[in-house]
Amino acid sequence: MYGIAGLPRRDEIHVALPGRAAKLARASDPAILLHQLEHPPGTVMQVNGIAATEPRLTVSEIILRERRYTAVSVLDSALNRGLLTTDCLATIPGLIRGRRGAVAARGYLAEADGRAQSPLETRCRLRCVDGRVPPDALQLQVCDDDGHLLGIGDLGWRGPRLIAEADGRDAHGTPEAAFADRRRQNRLVNAGWTIVRFTWQDTLNPDYIPQTVRQAIAAAYFRRS
Repeated sequence: MYGIAGLPRRDEIHVALPGRAAKLARASDPAILLHQLEHPPGTVMQVNGIAATEPRLTVSEIILRERRYTAVSVLDSALNRGLLTTDCLATIPGLIRGRRGAVAARGYLAEADGRAQSPLETRCRLRCVDGRVPPDALQLQVCDDDGHLLGIGDLGWRGPRLIAEADGRDAHGTPEAAFADRRRQNRLVNAGWTIVRFTWQDTLNPDYIPQTVRQAIAAAYFRRS
């Protein structure tokens, strides 16, 4: 309902009810999952006419239950959409203290970055982090000597002048987008940058993305030597 991206598609609706009500309630639809949760006044709002926890609490519950890549993707998306701020993130550990999954969730909070514009960008970044080739910039702006913008890279390594692009179906699936990508890539390559491109399928192999990045970095430094 909030438009937060990153969760896999599931035929589930999670409903939170106060303790006694949750114990008495019965859901005839197996897709409805009841949770016994109390929410402070003011933390429930109307979203398209449906009562829902405000974004901070919603995200808090998600990261307690999801694995790292999904949880960080959700956090990145909420930050990128302006539904959460870094100040909001700082309050979440207090909200989840003592809950099952809280230790792992605190780690996910530390990895969140609102500059990621899609779950695919998040997954590519985490693969690089896990493979010990973390990018030193996200949404890297590359300009020519006169200061004119040549392009913006999803993930960037400034030293070897390397950019990794996350080619999602939605953002790059039209002919117009493909033509714009090619023109931008040509400008960046002519300016001395190497471009590597990754898809969702690439993120399913934990080794492929960091190996490709590492090889591209080595090749870039070799050409300069």
